[in-house]
Amino acid sequence: MKIAVTYENGQIFQHFGHTEAFKIYEVEDQKVVSSEVVSTNGSGHGALAGFLTEHGVQVLICGGIGGGAQNALASAGIQLFGGVSGNADDAVNALLGNSLNYNPDVKCNHHGEHEHHGDCGSHEHNCGHHCG
Repeated sequence: MKIAVTYENGQIFQHFGHTEAFKIYEVEDQKVVSSEVVSTNGSGHGALAGFLTEHGVQVLICGGIGGGAQNALASAGIQLFGGVSGNADDAVNALLGNSLNYNPDVKCNHHGEHEHHGDCGSHEHNCGHHCG
């Protein structure tokens, strides 16, 4: 099994659609056997689901994520654990130990995650309706 984490400086990066790297963990028998940090090469938002699929990822751990990206992950068959923060390695070990603290109802929590074009303007602090 492969688990990906949005990654920056050892921590879980909090904005899925803007992550510049994933740390991808290879797991066998509920233990991490290898890991590597992989650059997204400028991909963002929904394109990241395809990026993860190309790398054989089945599970994603991340912080904030918008509805469009959640749908893209679901379509790709990637299981999502969102609303997670802290150390990336610790989060993967917690997931493997069935003790990961995540938010099953995670929605976008900042203006960069919705899928419309142009400046967010007045929507910046009220993006809930874009994620539903």
